[in-house]
Amino acid sequence: MPRPCKRRRCIVEGEPEAQSETQDLMSAPVSIGEVDSSSSSTCSSSFPSSFSSSSSYDGSTASASEEAFVDARTSGPSHSPPEANSSCTTMISSPCSQFSADSETEESPGSPKVLPCAALLSKCEIDVKVDELVKYLLVKYLMKEPVTKAEMLNNIIRNYQDHFPVIFREALECMQLIFGIDMKEVGPDDHTYILVIALELTYDGMMTDVQGLPKSGLLIMVLSIIFMKGNCISEDMIWAMLSNIGLYAGNDHFIYGEPRKLITDDFVQEGYLEYRQVSGSHPPSYELLWGPRAYAETTKMKILMFLASITGSDPRSYPLSYAEALREEEERA
Repeated sequence: MPRPCKRRRCIVEGEPEAQSETQDLMSAPVSIGEVDSSSSSTCSSSFPSSFSSSSSYDGSTASASEEAFVDARTSGPSHSPPEANSSCTTMISSPCSQFSADSETEESPGSPKVLPCAALLSKCEIDVKVDELVKYLLVKYLMKEPVTKAEMLNNIIRNYQDHFPVIFREALECMQLIFGIDMKEVGPDDHTYILVIALELTYDGMMTDVQGLPKSGLLIMVLSIIFMKGNCISEDMIWAMLSNIGLYAGNDHFIYGEPRKLITDDFVQEGYLEYRQVSGSHPPSYELLWGPRAYAETTKMKILMFLASITGSDPRSYPLSYAEALREEEERA
């Protein structure tokens, strides 16, 4: 029997060979972990799923159900449409250089124009196009160039144009959750988009001299965890949660480099996180909070709305977190 096609989970758990030190986005493989096609692989699963009730934070600041908010793919309101929770199943494994500006060429005039039958189009074929579109958008972000729908259709989607909404949505989810990059439409008439750091943050981590890939996805992930855990989380707990997606202190990661340095040094030095010793702890233990730059550039409501848009949940389904975010909005007004 032929080997069944594998689905690719759009999470940040890389293959060992993909974790080599490289400075060049154009040659950086962005391999994503492989899972069986029977699994529910979603980009929203790139956020840690173990917001477990075993945590010891104060329940008065967040309910037990709100601990699982980042994994709301499976716990969100049942009335949410399936489209709100689209899967991000691509494997980004080949060099991005194939989508550099010099290679943005259309198919040759003699190339076949056979449109795939929608009924026979496999998920793996969709995944390949999501893979290609993510790499194409990463190059556009690096080059600080806008991108149009027509460019995406002509250069990447091609014969799969009937499936563009699904491919575009899944690629956007990967860009948001893995790399922390969002798309804003600036030209509604011709559907022109610019690629920007999500949540109005101004730092993408590419100044850390580690690798040429945006790292703001991890920053957003950590800020989200801190907020949903009652605005303060122990260092031990953050690593226990990040280990679920293949991030370990001291182990280089193919997107984020050495994650402990990125979180406790770079993000702290940039003012997005506060890293402090727990008072009276012997031996010393440490905890993480939002830093002043995080409060200056984004809000808890923006974090909540961002997560809700990804998971297809209503942020009001998490009343304590929503109420806290709303109070912050009123205080800022």
